[in-house]
Amino acid sequence: MTSDTENLVLEHLRRLRGSVDQLGEKTGELVDRMGRVELRLANVEVEVASLSVRIDKLSGRIDRVERRLDLVEPEKTQ
Repeated sequence: MTSDTENLVLEHLRRLRGSVDQLGEKTGELVDRMGRVELRLANVEVEVASLSVRIDKLSGRIDRVERRLDLVEPEKTQ
């Protein structure tokens, strides 16, 4: 190979390495961002579960109040 051809090949390899390095950096950034999204989603799921428990407790309390005040008809047994 001539010197010009070698220089051309080296230049292409340098550009390819630069592109690969940029892709690696962007991939790392995306992995970090995805991790933060997953953490936030997990926090939302915990909050939803907490609210579900609170709603269940409130539902039970309302049922008790309705029974004490005779606001609901007793369930029929068969």
